[in-house]
Formats: sequence, structure tokens, C-alpha cells
Amino acid sequence: MHKSGRYIGSQEDKTKPTVWNMDRLASMTAFVKAVDLGSFEAAASALQMSGPMVGKHVRFLEERLGVRLLNRTTRRQSLTDIGKIYYERCRIILTEAEAADALAADQLSEPRGKLRVTMPVHFGRQCAAPVMLNLAKRYPGLELELSFTDRLVDLMEGGFDLAIRTGELTDRAGLMAKRLAQQRMIVCASPSYIAERGMPQDLSDIAGHETVVYWRAGPVPPWLFPRDSEAPFEIVPPSRFRFDDLNVIAEAAAAGAGLAWLPSWLVRGHIANGSLRDVFPTMPSFPYDAYAVWLRAPLMPVKLRLAIDELAASLPKLM
Repeated sequence: MHKSGRYIGSQEDKTKPTVWNMDRLASMTAFVKAVDLGSFEAAASALQMSGPMVGKHVRFLEERLGVRLLNRTTRRQSLTDIGKIYYERCRIILTEAEAADALAADQLSEPRGKLRVTMPVHFGRQCAAPVMLNLAKRYPGLELELSFTDRLVDLMEGGFDLAIRTGELTDRAGLMAKRLAQQRMIVCASPSYIAERGMPQDLSDIAGHETVVYWRAGPVPPWLFPRDSEAPFEIVPPSRFRFDDLNVIAEAAAAGAGLAWLPSWLVRGHIANGSLRDVFPTMPSFPYDAYAVWLRAPLMPVKLRLAIDELAASLPKLM
């Protein structure tokens, strides 16, 4: 044993640098930085290490791979053919590693900052907005900007983090979606209307009744009824009452204007207080899916993930 404390003949005693124990990601970082900046000295300055250490990192990679990555002279350096390929792969690996670190750090933090969400007017007011407000109560650093519209909003152009949509999704390019819950549609009418016109016994009876329908533009949307292993049965009822507001339709039906086909969550209160009755209580009701939709990205911010999870956990109980 040498008086310095080292064992004579050990790996440390050799003149050749011991590089096999170097961190491979650190060596890749030094190699990529040297290529990007054009020299070991510039890479060393950027990485806050010495020039010789950058050289050791590059030699570690070359010795490990058994190939030369850089052609170096006193004046310039250039990538070899295999060095070009390895450089591109290193850049991808380092980007993924940084993304993984950011994701892990993000998951450990509480949601902060602005979360912009667009949602249908009535569904948003009665179902989605209360869920989002409960989430915001738990996380004081979270800011909510909620937009209520029945238009189909472009998330990128509108600057929204999240959209809540019901029904069939038509624009999926560049988007991710998660089904949150199902809203069930029921045919309902007021007791006074039923007393005057009678209770429909089956779907074919609808054509002989007054109806209040949802309509905005174009053809009146059909009322849908599920059938086993077949496409839904469609009815477009004749009507002299056509409104583009679901609450107005519910109030008109409760006032005796006729039959209405509405989401169960919207008329729950009316049915509970007796102002509306489910016309076909034993018949399966048609389900409309409710979705969370967001832009495809390598990383999902923790505020977005928590919002989607909260909606998926809470909406089925409301609907």
C-alpha cells in the first residue's frame, strides 16, 4: 500500500483515465453539447466543467461503443458517419429523459396556474362547473376560466386546455379524449298534459302528441331510442314548439305544452317535485356520452390530469 492511501497496482494507479464508471447520460450530454457548440471548450463553459472533462466524457462513449464519434484536429472537429447517427439518437434520449424528469416533478407538485375549460351551456352549469369548483377549493393555486357555449370550439385557436363535449366526437385529429360519463335521455310530460291527452303506451304513440323539441338550425334532431344489437330507433316528432334552450323546453313541458326528450340530469328536479313524469319509465333510455377532450402533447400538466380525473370520478354520480 502506498503512503498516499492508494493500493499499488489498482485501477486508480494507472495513467489511463478510468472512464467506465462515468454516468452515460452525463457523457451523452457532454457529447451533444460539444457538437452543438463546436468545441470542447464551449461545451465545458456551458456545462460548468473543465475542457478535459468534456474530452473524458466523449472518450468514454467512444471506448464503450468501440467506434470514433468525432474527428478532432487542433483547429476543428467533425462528426464521423456513425457519430452523426449516434448524435441524433442521443438528442432524442436526452429530450425524453428531461421530459420524464419534468413529469415526475410535476406529479409531485400541486396544480397551479390557469386552467381554461370550454363546456356546453346547460351541462356545464349543472354538472361540470360544480365539479371544477370543488377541485379549485382543494387547490388554492389553481385558477379557473370556464367558458359556456354550445358551439364546437377549436382548443388551439381558443387557447383552451380542456373541452367537455357530449354526443359523438367528430374532430379527433391532434386530440386526446376520455369518456367521463353517460347522460341518459328520457321522454317526459307534465301530469296536466297526461291527464288531458293520455299517457303514450309505446313509441308509435308519440306522433299523435304535442311535443316540444330542441332546434337551432337545419333539420330537427331526431329522438333516439336504443335497440339490442341494432342502430337506435329514430323519431322526428312533429312539433309547433321548437326552442334552442334546454331549460326553456323543460319549463314548457312542465307547463303542459307537450312531450319533451331531455337529459335525465336536467329534469331530475322536475320529476322529484312532480311537475314532470317519465313517460316510458320501463323503457331503456338512450345514452349520450360525455367526454373530456384535450390537445395531444408529450406531457400532461398535473392541473389537467387532476381535472380530468375529478370529472371522471364525479360526473357519473350527477348523471
